[in-house]
Amino acid sequence: MVGIVVVSHSAKIAEGICELAGQMAAAGQMLIAAGGMADGSIGTDAVRIRAAIEAADTGDGVLVMVDLGSAVLSAELAIDMLGATDKARVAIADAPILEGTIAAAVDASIGQSLAGVLATAEAARNLQKL
Repeated sequence: MVGIVVVSHSAKIAEGICELAGQMAAAGQMLIAAGGMADGSIGTDAVRIRAAIEAADTGDGVLVMVDLGSAVLSAELAIDMLGATDKARVAIADAPILEGTIAAAVDASIGQSLAGVLATAEAARNLQKL
């Protein structure tokens, strides 16, 4: 099953998104929050993100959801810190963090591939609320 890492500048936001997505996905879906800094302040930490990626990887790959531009940079740095084999099984989604994570978690929990889960997350950009 594809694991999902949620990277937000706020630990509370990342944790809340994981909590909500976990309610929608099938039991056992790996959702790891990697929000904020180690001291509790706002920001993103590449070392923390790398550890979350490693924890979320059950062998089928990991999708990383990000909130803002510098979260992308931190996620890219975290991926660069992984071994070459692991890097190939990680993707960063260009998607809305909440809607994309929920859609991705549902797809991942029913066994979709990393490419499929990534496509589902990115398709969430087109969801309309009204």
